[in-house]
Amino acid sequence: MSGAALGIEIVVVFFLALFLLHQYGDFRKQQRMVLFGTLLAWYLCFLIVFILPLDVSTTIYNQCKIDHKEHFTVPSVPSNHSVGNMSATPTKSIVPKPCYEPWSYIPNGIMPVFWRVVYWTSQCLTWLLLPFMQSYARSGGFSITGKIKTALIENAIYYGTYLLIFGSLLIYVAVHPKWRLSWNELQTIGITAANTWGLFLLVLLLGYGLVEIPRSYWNASRHGHLLIKTYFKASKLMTEKADAEENLEDVMEEVRKVSESIKYNHPLRKYIDTILRNCPLDYQEKMGRNMDDYEDFDDKQNTYPSEKSLVKLHKQVIYAVQRHNRTRVQWQILLQQAIHLEDVAKNETSSTHQFVHSFPPSEPAGWFSRYVYTPTCWFYRLLSVVLTLFSVAVVWSECTFFSTRPVLSLFAVFVQLAARDYNYLYIEMACFITIFFLCTCVYSTVFRIRVFNYYYLASHHQTDAYSLQFSGMLFCRLTPPLCLNFLGLIHMDSAISHQQKEQTAYTSIMGSMRVLSFIADGFYIYYPMLIVILCIATYFSLGTRCLNLLGFQQFMGDSEMTSDLIDEGKELIRREKRKRQRIEDGENRRREWKERYGNQREDYTARNRSNHEMKETSYSEAVNPTNHRQAKYSRAVSRAERDCIELLQDAEPLDFNAESLADDPLDSESGSRIFDDV
Repeated sequence: MSGAALGIEIVVVFFLALFLLHQYGDFRKQQRMVLFGTLLAWYLCFLIVFILPLDVSTTIYNQCKIDHKEHFTVPSVPSNHSVGNMSATPTKSIVPKPCYEPWSYIPNGIMPVFWRVVYWTSQCLTWLLLPFMQSYARSGGFSITGKIKTALIENAIYYGTYLLIFGSLLIYVAVHPKWRLSWNELQTIGITAANTWGLFLLVLLLGYGLVEIPRSYWNASRHGHLLIKTYFKASKLMTEKADAEENLEDVMEEVRKVSESIKYNHPLRKYIDTILRNCPLDYQEKMGRNMDDYEDFDDKQNTYPSEKSLVKLHKQVIYAVQRHNRTRVQWQILLQQAIHLEDVAKNETSSTHQFVHSFPPSEPAGWFSRYVYTPTCWFYRLLSVVLTLFSVAVVWSECTFFSTRPVLSLFAVFVQLAARDYNYLYIEMACFITIFFLCTCVYSTVFRIRVFNYYYLASHHQTDAYSLQFSGMLFCRLTPPLCLNFLGLIHMDSAISHQQKEQTAYTSIMGSMRVLSFIADGFYIYYPMLIVILCIATYFSLGTRCLNLLGFQQFMGDSEMTSDLIDEGKELIRREKRKRQRIEDGENRRREWKERYGNQREDYTARNRSNHEMKETSYSEAVNPTNHRQAKYSRAVSRAERDCIELLQDAEPLDFNAESLADDPLDSESGSRIFDDV
């Protein structure tokens, strides 16, 4: 099993990152470079989280071998000590338990190289490549060179700030007489600076997630609360949807004007065609019908837009179309959720023990609900209680992890108890559950937060390229300090616990934090205590209240604005249900009409056709009894005439209605004159 666990987790984590990217990104429409950069960033961050427990168990095994080696090494006896004195004061030696190799043991030399590749690749992505790719994907340029130029200009201030700070630090270190830093120490300073920035953001997100995640599962058991909140979301989403549609119409109007002014043989026409390909299909058809390809352009009479203005217009089109599609899909999903919650409320008071849907569900139930278990109210409440206990343990450990004697951190106590018995499976499971819970609190906050319309992760393939790459940047900056914080919680980081023990391979690549003692002994220890204040503020929804005061409508039960939005959302859902009901009734009526009268009409048409052919045959025989004898003297009927006769015979007769006959003889005469030419 040596190294097998590492290989299995590498493959599993890759498919996990690919699955999440499929849920939020669009493999068919988005650029391959955007998808590859986001997938690589997510994959490396998830890989750190899943592999770190293996590193911890391997480190405990190596520490066990070191302890055995020190125990069985016989110390030299000083000459002034006699045998009698030694026998007079007997000592009891405790023989440590034998070391058992863990099932997931990774040979020496693999983990340091692995962590070095993963860490530095993720840091290059988050600080250099992803910002550039972000501007490149958002650019409205029509060529690769134009997009690269735009991305470099937008990131000039970003990269220039980093170069200025790094250059200032190098000059300060070079001039300072007491500091003679080597390359490894400079590298450690850079790592410490990046981790400090990440830890600052990590505590903010973690303080929100530790309270909000248990509360969200508790609220999931309250269907009435979910329904009211869905009404509130529907009102806000409809406003955003209307704004997106209006914005799209304005942009399409501008595209139409530019398309009409630039004709088919204009040098800038290829750029217009590129813009039109990114427009919705109905707008493309409208603009195509109004386009006269045979009208030449005249440079002297008309004023034409510049290439720079077309680049700006192209960028606006991409943003407007993406926003319109996202709001449209989200509205359909939210509408389906609201209808389902209303059905749940109706069926709760129903006497029948069968769930009745108002409308047939558009999507089948998930495989977990169908084959494993359907979550109930009690399941969500029990899960909420368990997550609350985890949150309390995390808050307590964050405030006491610096104390090594006695050990106050709960997670350090659990890991040390398992390490005494060398129960490596329990160690790995405890480490994995702990770090997975921490990552869930942090990453779920990243998936939930929304910075206006610039950053927003929307499921069902509706996330734009800018938000995907921004999330990859956040993950790469948050994961390393999160792992260091976890190692501090279980007292596996010697820079914080001040214990002379075997270090993990992950902390070895971070370097010694003793270079910057004020960060290792101050910021890394006392700043995580701020999480207590953040949890209290999140519990009382202080951030939500502040945003509500600033004019950003947030869901608050005691607000008059919230009540108005709930009523508006309820009316919107009712209107959409009536619209869907009318459509469904119309389809049912058409289906019933086709089933009832479709076959009868076909039989009636066939019977009339056969009667018409029989009358034609009998009439021709009565008028021309000697037709067969004169056939050889008559002219042959042409193919066109035969086709006309067949068409007249296949024509369905008009429906006859006696009430439609006119009493005026002039009308009948006029009616007869209509068919004189037939």
